[in-house]
Order: sequence, then C-alpha cells, then structure tokens
Amino acid sequence: MPPESNQNKLTILHTNDLHSHFGVMARISSMINEERKGEGEFLLFDIGDHMDRMAVETEGSMGQANVDVLNLMGYDAVTIGNNEGLTFTPELLAQAYAGLTCPVVCCNIRERDTGQAPVWMKKHTVLHKAGFKIGVIGATAPYAEFYRLLGWDVLDAAAEIAEQVEILKPQTDYIVLLSHLGIHTDKELAEKVDGLDLILGGHTHHLLEEPLRIRETYLACAEKFGHYLGKINLAQDSHSGNLRLLSGCCLPVQPGIENSEVSEAIEIHGRHAKERLMQTVAITTQELRIEYTGESPLGNLLAQAVRRFTGGELSLVNSGQLLDSLPAGEISAGMLHARCPSPINPCRMRLRGEHILYSLEQSLLPEISEKVIYGYGFRGKVLGNLCVDGLEVLYNPAAKPYHRIVQANLAGVPIEPEQEYVVGTLDMFTFGIGYERLTQGTDKVYMLPEFIRDLLRTELQEPGAVDSSFYKRWVTIQGEVK
Repeated sequence: MPPESNQNKLTILHTNDLHSHFGVMARISSMINEERKGEGEFLLFDIGDHMDRMAVETEGSMGQANVDVLNLMGYDAVTIGNNEGLTFTPELLAQAYAGLTCPVVCCNIRERDTGQAPVWMKKHTVLHKAGFKIGVIGATAPYAEFYRLLGWDVLDAAAEIAEQVEILKPQTDYIVLLSHLGIHTDKELAEKVDGLDLILGGHTHHLLEEPLRIRETYLACAEKFGHYLGKINLAQDSHSGNLRLLSGCCLPVQPGIENSEVSEAIEIHGRHAKERLMQTVAITTQELRIEYTGESPLGNLLAQAVRRFTGGELSLVNSGQLLDSLPAGEISAGMLHARCPSPINPCRMRLRGEHILYSLEQSLLPEISEKVIYGYGFRGKVLGNLCVDGLEVLYNPAAKPYHRIVQANLAGVPIEPEQEYVVGTLDMFTFGIGYERLTQGTDKVYMLPEFIRDLLRTELQEPGAVDSSFYKRWVTIQGEVK
C-alpha cells in the first residue's frame, strides 16, 4: 500500500442538537474553517435538532434562517431531529429544505399517503472524499403517534438502518450513521447491526469526549447547544487499505473569531423575523399577569384556551409555560412567542378524579411549582402551579400538604376519585415531566400541529375571554365543606 498522505486522510466534523442557538454558530463556523486548513479532506454533518422554534430567527423565518446557516457553513449532509420533524408541518419543512444545498438523510420516515420518503429526504447518500466512498445513513427518534398526526409513518429504525447498510456495503468503503435516536439506541445498534463503522449521535444530548468503541463500531456525540464541535480523524490503513479511525474528540466552543458572513446572515434573519412577528393579533384593555405559585389571569386564559380547543370538561395546564405577563394594548405575534416559546401541543385524555385531586394538591407545594424542569419541548424557567378551567377549587392553605384541597367542583358537582373525566391538558405531561399523575390518563388524543401559543392567540380574540380569565378558580377557605 502507498504511504499515508493528505489524499487518504479524512476528518469528519459534526454538530448535534444546536436548537437554534444562533449565538454560537458564527464561532463554530470559524472553528470549522480553521480545521479545514489542516491536512486531508473534510466532511461536515449535523445530527438533527438544528432548528428550534423557541428562537425568533427560526420562528420568524419558518426554519429558513437555519437552512441558510447550514449552507454557509458547508454541511455535507444532515438528518432531522424531532424539533424539525414534529414542530413544523411537512409542508413548512419541505419549503425550508427546498433551499438546502446538501442532502437530508433519514431512512425511517415515510409519507402515509405514498409510503415513500418525502421528495426532499434520502434514505442514504454516498459522498466521495479522500479517494473513498462514504455511505451516509440517517435516522430519527420514533415518536410514531405524533408523526402519524402530521401525515408521516415512522418505521423501526434498527431494521431500516440494517437494510441501508446491506445496500451500501458493496458500493462504499466506510459507513456513517447520523443518529438522532439517543445514546441507548446507538449502543444497541452497535451491538446488533453489522457494518456500521461510525455512529454520530444526538437527541439525548450526551457528550462522548472520545469515541466509544462497541464491537467494530465507534460512537461519537458532541452534547448540545453548540457547546462542542465533534471531530473524528480517519486515515487509510497502510496494510489493509481500509479507512480506520485514528482519534476523535469534542472541541470546546469558546469565544473567539467568528465567521462574519454567518454573523451577518443571522443578523439579517433576526431583523426580518422580528418585523414579521410585529403583526398585531389582539388588543386588550388590561394587563394579564402571570404567577407561578398562585392563580393569575394569563394562566387562566391559557387554561381556557386549552379547554375550549380540546373540548374537555376541564383543563389542567402549568403556569410555567408562560414566561412573562401580557401588557394592556396591542398584542403582537412576537409578544406571544416571547411569552410562550415552547413547542408544546394540546391533548385530551380521560383521567380519574383521584389523579386530578392529587395533581391539584401538588400544585400547592412550592417544591413542585418552583421546580426547574427541562426537556420534552418545555422552554420555561420553572414548572409553575396548575391553572384550571371548568373547575372551582376550594382549598385551605393552612392544612398540611396533600390535605389542602377541601373540594374541587365541576359544574357545581364535587370531583369523585373513582370517576373518569375528560381533561384538556398538554402533551408534555403524558411523558412524565411535571405533574406525574397526569401520565395516568387514558384515551389520549394528541392535537397537532397547533402549539399552545396558537391557542392563546385564538382565545385572546374570543369575545369575553379576557374578562373570564379574571374569574377566580381557586378559592381559599377555612375548615371543611359539609
């Protein structure tokens, strides 16, 4: 075999779970450009959740800001995460990716109507670098029920990946999986699927400071939010002629030189996004305050919106979804986005009275309402107390914990522990985050693609809704009701 040279060295750079942290992208771009000055050839991949509609730039451009940055930074392939797949409709995602100059690879998504992948998505791609043919497969987390509501089917990732590996083996020299499946699934794939040389991971925000080897497969991941840039060094083995992994690491992203072209693009998108979000959607005559440890009008308005939209007998939502009060006067789309940025969807379920009462008791505990939580779409600061609509809750704040709810009435009739009720609530509760008893609901109906800020917008336009939000749901009493 010929001695190693620049022609048979390949460096793979990778990012994952950036979640629209545009503030670090220009710095990462500069780091990538510096790396590209080194020996050999380079590939750059993103492993999904690049887009996050919490960011004004993403919300105001419907993902076009992210696509422009991906193009400017010179990515060679990307896969989608749940933030792309579940917070954009298929139509919006197709519009955004129409301008992407590299392939989107994901082998476990199909359109329900056609049984095929969307036209902008490939099951795999083959890239020619450093004299080698690199097979690239992508896969995303299987939130099957949610994808089904958007018109997509999610297939078994392991089976689909194994099929793509078999297709790629005869025609490639090295196979890379862009896996937005999480570290546990990545480990299982390495154990069970022959032929995967490298798994670049995401979704669970794990950090592998150096590649983890499982059998003949290496795993790598660069944590989240652009804290790190992943780097894998490959070279041609002087004996076998095959590509082999020499080393890998995650480079900390620290302040330094930024790519001015990327910075300028982000600034332009940010300015245009803010202009688009200035559209007035409602006018209020009074301030709508939000509180996290007690009842408040804006929290009540959100509960009203969820109950109305889901058709529940009652609704239970957490005040922590709302990051600030709404002032009196003109309310813009941007103001609603700033106060309710989470990509949270409403849902309806049947829930026993005992779980409703227990959750209301929890809502009165500071260690619950003030708890800091993360994940499953939540972009708030703290969990917050429960906001309700359809209920009158009588409680004694002087009683001991879990004995403070004296009575909760639905249309004047006390909630019975053994009876089931139709409850409008939020999808994140069904995943076990926040008020855990809400996971006990049955007959769950998830309602996509509307976010709860969309419901707030509609509720603000509903005659009498703002006035109703000032009606008290939680009533302080002393002693027991007979």
